Amino acid sequence: MTGTPLDPRALRDAFGCFMTGVTVVTALGPDGKPLGFTANSFSSVSLDPPLLLVSIANSSINRAAFESAPGFAVNILAEGQKDVSATFARPVEDRFATVYWRKGPVGSPLIAGVSAWFDCTLEQAVAAGDHTILIGRIGGFEATPAPGLGYYRGAYVTPAQTAAQLPTGPDVVISAILEAGGQILLMDDGQGGLTLPTARVGREGVQTALAQLIAATGLTAAPGSIYAVYEDVAQGRQHIAFRCAAETGRPARGAFVDLTAEGVADVTDPAMRVMLERLADEARIGNYGIYFGTHEQGRVQRTGER
Repeated sequence: MTGTPLDPRALRDAFGCFMTGVTVVTALGPDGKPLGFTANSFSSVSLDPPLLLVSIANSSINRAAFESAPGFAVNILAEGQKDVSATFARPVEDRFATVYWRKGPVGSPLIAGVSAWFDCTLEQAVAAGDHTILIGRIGGFEATPAPGLGYYRGAYVTPAQTAAQLPTGPDVVISAILEAGGQILLMDDGQGGLTLPTARVGREGVQTALAQLIAATGLTAAPGSIYAVYEDVAQGRQHIAFRCAAETGRPARGAFVDLTAEGVADVTDPAMRVMLERLADEARIGNYGIYFGTHEQGRVQRTGER
């Protein structure tokens, strides 16, 4: 278990190892009783401050309780906990009746024997289509040597199974919006158009992938705040875009263009182009928001809005 402040390197390593797999998200209800549901994945959002996100279906009877709870925990199940996954995935009157748990350092229920856990305070709850995204600020975490439990194509998988049975690649894509002096960095997308610096995320985790993506541009920039989270339903990918303040300089690839609708007109991907057009409008009036939804529709939540 970590203390306060959290160890960024240990937290980054934990994210890199446990970004995928079967998780049980838990919280305490208004009556003090534990609540939980099974989720197939979660995402790191930021290391400074340490934030992660999970989503809960709006149809869940526990959605309101999770939105109003002071915090929640993400429990990454170990390979021997298929029964726990099944219990929290189906309607059961008391899902904790056969599960040993304790309160974590932040106060959320932690399930015994898991591969890892993250205990969080609720930073923000954001409506996004038919789900609600829960953003948590990590107050404590622990990663154990126990191998994690995965789920792929309708079946559980474990590290002991062959690599051929596992997904061929990650389904998380990140983009870096590198801003300097009213301009942003765009690159040739190889299709006659432009794109943001973009990378797919592997086991290294989002934050490490973002740092590597920025370094590859040859610019000096700090990994910034999340600006958009959206799902490309057709391709089965989740996109996360980060705004990063960059120092003016000569990039190793691409070039800076004006942050205007005209400047981003040659961006090939429609969702990315619309996102950048929104950023241009927000930069002009100084009122920024975070987009949550799909590549076709969603909502913008203004900073500080609940």
